[in-house]
Amino acid sequence: MSIDSGAQSTALDMPTLLFVAVCIAAMLGLFLVFTWLQQRSVRSLAWWGAAYLIGASSMALWSAPTRLIGLPPELPAALIFIACGMFWNGVRLFHERRTLPAGTFAGAFIWLLGWQVPGFSEASYGRIAFGALIVAAYTFAIAFELGRERRKSLYSPTAAVLVPSLHAAVFLLPLAMRAFLPKMLAGGWLLAFTMETIIYAVASAFIVLLMVKDHYVHVYRSAAATDPLTGLLNRRGFAEAAANLCAHQAEHGGPVTVLIFDLDHFKSINDRFGHAVGDDVLCVFAKVAGTNTRANDIIGRFGGEEFAAVIPADLEAAAKVGERLRAGFQAAGVTVSGHAIGATVSIGAATSTAPVTDIDALLARADAALYRAKSDGRNRLYAAGEEPEHETTGVVEAARNAPETRELPVFQPEIAA
Repeated sequence: MSIDSGAQSTALDMPTLLFVAVCIAAMLGLFLVFTWLQQRSVRSLAWWGAAYLIGASSMALWSAPTRLIGLPPELPAALIFIACGMFWNGVRLFHERRTLPAGTFAGAFIWLLGWQVPGFSEASYGRIAFGALIVAAYTFAIAFELGRERRKSLYSPTAAVLVPSLHAAVFLLPLAMRAFLPKMLAGGWLLAFTMETIIYAVASAFIVLLMVKDHYVHVYRSAAATDPLTGLLNRRGFAEAAANLCAHQAEHGGPVTVLIFDLDHFKSINDRFGHAVGDDVLCVFAKVAGTNTRANDIIGRFGGEEFAAVIPADLEAAAKVGERLRAGFQAAGVTVSGHAIGATVSIGAATSTAPVTDIDALLARADAALYRAKSDGRNRLYAAGEEPEHETTGVVEAARNAPETRELPVFQPEIAA
């Protein structure tokens, strides 16, 4: 009697749980779509919202008497697989990877092919196992895409990977229960699975909203540290990035070299061609700098026509970077915005093999070398001499007159501007 009552209670609970699951999925889908309408730049929200709405429709059709409404029995599960594919593509789109439409429909296509196999429609356990494997494949793929994102985030990357992985494991649970537990115990998996699906739907929506929030925090933080004209780091962003790089080099015993760039005769360019053309010249330099520096080099705009870079390398390697940039800008600056500009840049360099705790001292020495490069004809790279044993952040003018400033090597073009 008690067993029968429990069975009836479970039977009565399942429709309720399915109704709750449909409502939650539909509300989350609408919420994500409305969020996308307010933040159109995050297109992945539309993919995720549509995935939830399709999933809600699938569960509603699954719980409905499909024979009475004339729908094929394989349709609800096919919609679930499409929803999983859309959610996966939404994660790819969020992390700026191209979407794969074929992946959205692959699971549904494989499922419909399975229904063409004789006896498949009658094998309920086989259908469950087949569908569980498809959904598990999608959820593991979602976890993989989340795990590939290495950018520092405010949300926990461990949780972002763990939640879909656990969900995939729950989808595989019926297979394990059928293999290792008696049939009378394996029958209760559907109730636990439905409850887990509800929890997973809420947790997934929570994670994607945290990802979107983190995205905007990253955008705002980048905007605060970026020069709006050139797209390079501004002085504040440069100082933070330089401090982190110097700390990393100190930890690993590596040298640090600073390059300071000053565009030659920039005031004359503004006076002759106007400030709009002068801005274009600055943008050309920024583009050349981005092309000719390495991924781990840091470069920023200090203001006006002055730029600086921190190179995690010795003076010889950094000088090659600087000379490559100098030559590249000389070539690109011949004509800017249809005007014969002939823009060039002078560079001062300074290096330190000891741990750098005060980047200002290194900048002062590089600025002294830059002054020498400007006074000796411009459009060249000069390097400061060996670092003094007790160097401080004194007045730059005193450093400019220091006798140790030298040219290393003679990076002097044939025609100086």
